[in-house]
Amino acid sequence: MKLRFLLICCLFSLHIFAQKRNNKFRYHIHRLTSSVKIDGDMDDPAWQDAEVAKNFYMVLPMDTSFAKVKTEVRMAYDDKNIYILAVCYKVLAGPSMVESLKRDFAFQKNDNFIFFMDTYNDQTNGYSFGSNAVGAEWDGTMYEGGKVDLNWTNKWVSAVKDYPDRYVFEASIPFKSIRYKKGISEWGINFSRNDLKTTEKSSWTPVPRQFPTASLAYTGTLVWDVPPPDPGPNISIIPYVLTGVTKDYAGHKNAALHLEAGGDAKIAISSALNLDLTVHPDFSQVDADKQVTNLSRYELFYPETRQFFLENGDQFNNFGYASIRPFFSRRIGLTSNIIGGARLSGKLDQNWRIGVMDMQTNSNDATGVPAQNFTVIALQRKVFARSNIGFLFVNKESFNYPPTTSATPTDSKYNSNFGLEFNLASADNLFTGKALVLKSFSPDKRGHDFTQAGNLQFANKYWNVGGQYEVVGTNYNAGVGYVPRQGYIKLNPYIGYLFFPTHGAILSHGPQLNLTDYYDGSFNPTDNRAFFSYQITFRNKSILTGLVERDYVKLLQPYDPTNYTGSFLPVGLQSTWHNAELSYFSIPQSLFTYDFTVDYGGYYDKGKKISVANDIGYRFQPFVNIQMNTTYNNLQLPQPWGQKTFWLVGPRVDVTMTNKFFLTGFFQYNEQGKNININTRLQWRYRPASDFFIVYTDNYLPRPFFVKNRGLVFKFTYWLNN
Repeated sequence: MKLRFLLICCLFSLHIFAQKRNNKFRYHIHRLTSSVKIDGDMDDPAWQDAEVAKNFYMVLPMDTSFAKVKTEVRMAYDDKNIYILAVCYKVLAGPSMVESLKRDFAFQKNDNFIFFMDTYNDQTNGYSFGSNAVGAEWDGTMYEGGKVDLNWTNKWVSAVKDYPDRYVFEASIPFKSIRYKKGISEWGINFSRNDLKTTEKSSWTPVPRQFPTASLAYTGTLVWDVPPPDPGPNISIIPYVLTGVTKDYAGHKNAALHLEAGGDAKIAISSALNLDLTVHPDFSQVDADKQVTNLSRYELFYPETRQFFLENGDQFNNFGYASIRPFFSRRIGLTSNIIGGARLSGKLDQNWRIGVMDMQTNSNDATGVPAQNFTVIALQRKVFARSNIGFLFVNKESFNYPPTTSATPTDSKYNSNFGLEFNLASADNLFTGKALVLKSFSPDKRGHDFTQAGNLQFANKYWNVGGQYEVVGTNYNAGVGYVPRQGYIKLNPYIGYLFFPTHGAILSHGPQLNLTDYYDGSFNPTDNRAFFSYQITFRNKSILTGLVERDYVKLLQPYDPTNYTGSFLPVGLQSTWHNAELSYFSIPQSLFTYDFTVDYGGYYDKGKKISVANDIGYRFQPFVNIQMNTTYNNLQLPQPWGQKTFWLVGPRVDVTMTNKFFLTGFFQYNEQGKNININTRLQWRYRPASDFFIVYTDNYLPRPFFVKNRGLVFKFTYWLNN
């Protein structure tokens, strides 16, 4: 037994400490021999002298051969920019498959070329750039070894030119737009191609099909002839001017005209460390949150989309788990305006990352929220091949507390959180996991204020096996975080397997079993969800999934099962039900796309629930993309609720006449939320990273039809840098 355990430990250590998987794939980048014009043509003489990356590997539908669709990539650099040119050949005739010219498109719904740069060569963090086949740009920061945050944007230039047998992507990326270690002569690099007509996804280096091509564990090596040049003084100032008019009809207030100004600044402390400053930030141009029908007992999560919080935001916002986040940046400025703030983030050296942020908000007399200061400190140390240890400190401090207004204060005097976590990622990415411990400090809550959690997962082409546990104290309080539930113990084992037929219409199919159990502090069961699902993926990329489920819930607090009527089920009520679900996603190659999910079964207090959700889309590519999202819920409950139906309807239209001019309009009708929302946004990117916005919003009460508020905003931003 001891020998067997020792062998397992040795094998596991090999996975952790093993060298980079695709280190033999090396692309040598050299200084330009002559100038390059970014126009989508490869006739510049400099490109003839550059090394060519070719012979891509197929990733999907199978990862056992070279790609059928040919791609060739060239790179070069000068004192200021990195240059890249990709020739994406076509196998099948006809126009490329794309949604629109809008930035940061959906990868699976567009023919595209994207590349990934691991500028620290740590297989964890980096940058992604690219475009779809008609020139819609894609850019984002990379974190956790293969995830891309597309809300990030920066200054760079690209062009795409289409030919009958190929399209050519060409771009220049300033060294000042990215962060990298000074003096390092090797970066991680990989190139990815998605071709919808052949249903093929390919990569320069071989990547197992269960992982995204963005997986930094499987990058090749970008070898510099000399270390990348020092970008020199790097200061960017991004001011904005805003004017607009708003009117609060529900509050019976007159229309208010306002003029505002503010901005951000980016100061490079080093090539890998950046200081961000903001004064009176405005986020009016950010898309309105997508409304949902909320039948959950707990608070919903909405992701951060505000630009200031995004660069290196993974160190702050991704500490913990999806349901245990000690810091969640959307808490800042949610109920009062931000005066200003600063953030220092980036790499100290090859192994250490740092993030320090301080934000100050105004008081809000209407709600009783005092002026507050938010401080966050994050440190991360790389260990082994791709793992790390992280530390996080979060503090929220209220000033002039309690407020002098008659409103009841909604926050305590202070709240602090300390956290430590170990993130495991094996060299080949087959093993991933996390171990986490947190403690909170509040003046009104003491004892039982610890949280601990952990998970381990093994995922290869066939198997997906893992488990997670969480223990959250009754008084654990993440005042600037997202922890919707306290006082529980959670156990969540799961296992799945895939079969791969050698021929026929089905690419893969297989079952998954997932068990989720919640207990109170004395280990008495309070919730149980067990489901068995079976998924079939067809070679044309359509997906069919069936699921059967058993639920048990013992209510620990009063709950309105409709989140609508104000009538509550009592504490201690126990409910058990079963339900079945069927979902289908159509082929993404079609101009007309659709998906649907049908869920039928029981509900609380021996009730019944029918849920139907569907998305329908049609694109007049590449200029117009129309989407219609509809959700219908029918609840059948005992009195006083009876039968309740909730409709959620959301048509959306994106018009993109060029890849610099975007018009988005969407309408949302939320029966449960008693709201009709209209949002229209025009964006003109008149130069790289500089925009002009016109945003119009309307909110109505459905019954009786009544305008609640209305606003029109004009916003101008300009990116200045040395």
